[in-house]
Amino acid sequence: MALQQRDTHHYRYADYLGWPEDVRYELIDGVAWLMAPPPTRRHQELVGELFYQVREALEGRPCRAYVAPFDVRLPRGDEADADIDTVVQPDVLVVCDPAKLDERGLRGAPDWVIEVLSPATAGHDQTRKLAAYERAGVPEVWLVHPSDLVLTIYRREGDRYGRPLIQELEGVTPSLLDGVAVDWQRVLAQLSPRSD
Repeated sequence: MALQQRDTHHYRYADYLGWPEDVRYELIDGVAWLMAPPPTRRHQELVGELFYQVREALEGRPCRAYVAPFDVRLPRGDEADADIDTVVQPDVLVVCDPAKLDERGLRGAPDWVIEVLSPATAGHDQTRKLAAYERAGVPEVWLVHPSDLVLTIYRREGDRYGRPLIQELEGVTPSLLDGVAVDWQRVLAQLSPRSD
Protein backbone atom coordinates (compact mmCIF):
# COMPACT_ATOMS: atom_id res chain seq x y z
CA MET A 1 0.00 0.00 0.00
CA ALA A 2 1.48 3.35 -1.05
CA LEU A 3 0.82 6.72 0.55
CA GLN A 4 -1.96 8.70 -1.08
CA GLN A 5 -1.49 12.13 -2.58
CA ARG A 6 -4.12 14.62 -1.33
CA ASP A 7 -4.64 16.11 -4.81
CA THR A 8 -2.60 17.85 -7.52
CA HIS A 9 -2.51 21.30 -5.90
CA HIS A 10 0.87 22.81 -4.89
CA TYR A 11 0.74 23.50 -1.14
CA ARG A 12 2.86 25.51 1.24
CA TYR A 13 3.28 25.55 5.00
CA ALA A 14 0.56 28.24 5.34
CA ASP A 15 -1.95 25.75 3.84
CA TYR A 16 -0.61 22.91 5.99
CA LEU A 17 -1.23 24.87 9.20
CA GLY A 18 -4.92 25.23 8.32
CA TRP A 19 -5.65 21.53 7.86
CA PRO A 20 -7.52 19.56 10.53
CA GLU A 21 -5.26 18.11 13.23
CA ASP A 22 -6.89 14.68 13.11
CA VAL A 23 -5.46 13.97 9.64
CA ARG A 24 -1.67 14.06 9.25
CA TYR A 25 0.11 15.05 6.05
CA GLU A 26 3.69 15.54 4.97
CA LEU A 27 4.52 18.11 2.29
CA ILE A 28 7.27 17.26 -0.15
CA ASP A 29 7.93 19.75 -2.93
CA GLY A 30 4.43 21.13 -2.44
CA VAL A 31 2.68 17.77 -2.76
CA ALA A 32 0.59 16.77 0.26
CA TRP A 33 0.99 13.08 1.16
CA LEU A 34 -1.54 11.54 3.53
CA MET A 35 0.37 9.88 6.33
CA ALA A 36 -0.14 6.15 6.68
CA PRO A 37 -2.63 4.72 9.12
CA PRO A 38 -1.39 4.73 12.71
CA PRO A 39 1.79 2.67 12.98
CA THR A 40 1.75 -0.82 14.38
CA ARG A 41 2.58 -1.48 18.00
CA ARG A 42 5.88 -3.08 16.93
CA HIS A 43 6.78 0.05 14.91
CA GLN A 44 6.00 2.24 17.91
CA GLU A 45 8.07 0.04 20.22
CA LEU A 46 11.03 0.29 17.86
CA VAL A 47 10.74 4.07 17.45
CA GLY A 48 10.24 4.51 21.19
CA GLU A 49 13.32 2.47 22.13
CA LEU A 50 15.47 4.22 19.51
CA PHE A 51 14.36 7.62 20.77
CA TYR A 52 14.96 6.60 24.38
CA GLN A 53 18.48 5.37 23.70
CA VAL A 54 19.43 8.38 21.58
CA ARG A 55 17.96 10.85 24.08
CA GLU A 56 19.79 9.12 26.92
CA ALA A 57 23.10 9.11 25.00
CA LEU A 58 22.78 12.86 24.36
CA GLU A 59 22.33 13.69 28.05
CA GLY A 60 24.59 16.63 28.92
CA ARG A 61 25.30 17.51 25.27
CA PRO A 62 23.94 20.47 23.31
CA CYS A 63 22.11 18.19 20.85
CA ARG A 64 18.46 17.22 21.44
CA ALA A 65 16.44 14.22 20.24
CA TYR A 66 12.81 14.47 19.10
CA VAL A 67 10.21 11.92 18.06
CA ALA A 68 7.29 12.15 15.60
CA PRO A 69 4.98 13.86 15.28
CA PHE A 70 7.37 16.81 15.08
CA ASP A 71 7.25 19.21 12.13
CA VAL A 72 10.51 19.68 10.26
CA ARG A 73 10.31 22.56 7.77
CA LEU A 74 12.89 22.23 5.01
CA PRO A 75 13.22 25.59 3.23
CA ARG A 76 14.95 25.90 -0.13
CA GLY A 77 16.47 29.24 0.83
CA ASP A 78 15.44 32.16 2.99
CA GLU A 79 11.73 32.08 2.14
CA ALA A 80 9.19 32.89 4.84
CA ASP A 81 7.80 29.94 6.80
CA ALA A 82 4.43 30.34 5.10
CA ASP A 83 6.08 29.71 1.70
CA ILE A 84 8.03 26.56 2.60
CA ASP A 85 6.74 23.64 0.52
CA THR A 86 8.44 20.72 2.30
CA VAL A 87 7.38 19.72 5.83
CA VAL A 88 8.20 16.21 7.07
CA GLN A 89 7.88 14.28 10.31
CA PRO A 90 10.84 11.95 10.83
CA ASP A 91 10.36 9.10 13.30
CA VAL A 92 13.41 10.20 15.34
CA LEU A 93 15.64 13.20 14.74
CA VAL A 94 18.55 14.97 16.41
CA VAL A 95 19.13 18.72 16.34
CA CYS A 96 22.41 20.25 17.52
CA ASP A 97 21.70 23.91 16.65
CA PRO A 98 19.05 25.31 19.04
CA ALA A 99 18.65 28.39 16.82
CA LYS A 100 16.78 26.18 14.32
CA LEU A 101 14.11 25.26 16.90
CA ASP A 102 10.90 27.15 17.60
CA GLU A 103 7.47 26.40 19.05
CA ARG A 104 6.34 24.78 15.78
CA GLY A 105 9.29 22.41 15.54
CA LEU A 106 12.40 22.76 13.40
CA ARG A 107 13.24 25.04 10.51
CA GLY A 108 16.20 23.60 8.62
CA ALA A 109 18.01 20.31 8.36
CA PRO A 110 18.25 18.04 11.39
CA ASP A 111 21.71 16.66 12.10
CA TRP A 112 20.56 13.03 12.11
CA VAL A 113 17.32 11.33 11.07
CA ILE A 114 16.11 7.80 11.80
CA GLU A 115 13.15 6.48 9.81
CA VAL A 116 11.61 3.12 10.70
CA LEU A 117 10.16 1.69 7.51
CA SER A 118 6.74 0.10 7.32
CA PRO A 119 4.99 -1.48 4.34
CA ALA A 120 2.85 1.64 3.90
CA THR A 121 5.74 4.14 4.03
CA ALA A 122 8.85 2.32 2.79
CA GLY A 123 8.68 3.50 -0.82
CA HIS A 124 7.87 7.08 0.21
CA ASP A 125 10.63 7.19 2.84
CA GLN A 126 13.28 5.67 0.55
CA THR A 127 12.55 7.91 -2.44
CA ARG A 128 10.69 11.20 -1.95
CA LYS A 129 11.58 11.79 1.68
CA LEU A 130 15.22 10.73 1.29
CA ALA A 131 15.58 13.09 -1.68
CA ALA A 132 14.12 15.93 0.43
CA TYR A 133 16.61 15.18 3.21
CA GLU A 134 19.48 15.15 0.73
CA ARG A 135 18.42 18.46 -0.86
CA ALA A 136 18.02 20.08 2.58
CA GLY A 137 21.51 19.01 3.69
CA VAL A 138 20.68 16.43 6.39
CA PRO A 139 24.14 14.96 7.14
CA GLU A 140 23.01 11.44 8.00
CA VAL A 141 19.85 9.36 7.54
CA TRP A 142 19.27 5.87 8.93
CA LEU A 143 16.53 3.71 7.44
CA VAL A 144 15.64 0.82 9.73
CA HIS A 145 14.03 -2.17 8.02
CA PRO A 146 12.31 -3.92 10.98
CA SER A 147 11.09 -7.01 9.14
CA ASP A 148 14.52 -7.76 7.60
CA LEU A 149 16.51 -6.48 10.62
CA VAL A 150 18.63 -4.38 8.26
CA LEU A 151 19.94 -0.83 8.60
CA THR A 152 20.64 1.39 5.58
CA ILE A 153 22.78 4.46 6.30
CA TYR A 154 23.10 7.48 4.02
CA ARG A 155 25.89 9.97 4.75
CA ARG A 156 26.63 13.19 2.90
CA GLU A 157 29.67 13.38 0.70
CA GLY A 158 29.76 16.95 -0.52
CA ASP A 159 26.26 18.00 -1.55
CA ARG A 160 24.92 14.45 -2.10
CA TYR A 161 24.63 11.16 -0.25
CA GLY A 162 27.36 8.67 -0.96
CA ARG A 163 26.78 5.02 -1.57
CA PRO A 164 24.58 3.66 1.24
CA LEU A 165 26.02 1.42 3.91
CA ILE A 166 23.73 -1.59 4.33
CA GLN A 167 24.20 -3.88 7.30
CA GLU A 168 22.45 -5.99 9.89
CA LEU A 169 21.24 -4.24 13.03
CA GLU A 170 24.54 -4.10 14.88
CA GLY A 171 27.13 -1.65 16.14
CA VAL A 172 27.40 1.60 14.23
CA THR A 173 27.45 5.17 15.44
CA PRO A 174 26.31 8.35 13.68
CA SER A 175 29.28 10.06 12.11
CA LEU A 176 28.62 13.46 13.73
CA LEU A 177 27.93 12.26 17.27
CA ASP A 178 30.92 10.57 18.87
CA GLY A 179 30.01 8.20 21.67
CA VAL A 180 26.36 7.90 20.66
CA ALA A 181 25.52 4.31 19.84
CA VAL A 182 22.37 2.24 19.53
CA ASP A 183 22.29 -1.05 21.43
CA TRP A 184 20.43 -3.06 18.80
CA GLN A 185 20.17 -6.15 21.02
CA ARG A 186 18.36 -4.05 23.60
CA VAL A 187 16.15 -2.54 20.88
CA LEU A 188 15.17 -5.97 19.57
CA ALA A 189 14.63 -7.33 23.09
CA GLN A 190 12.00 -4.62 23.67
CA LEU A 191 9.92 -5.64 20.64
CA SER A 192 6.75 -7.67 20.88
CA PRO A 193 6.78 -10.92 18.95
CA ARG A 194 5.64 -10.58 15.35
CA SER A 195 2.14 -11.80 14.68
CA ASP A 196 2.52 -12.27 10.91
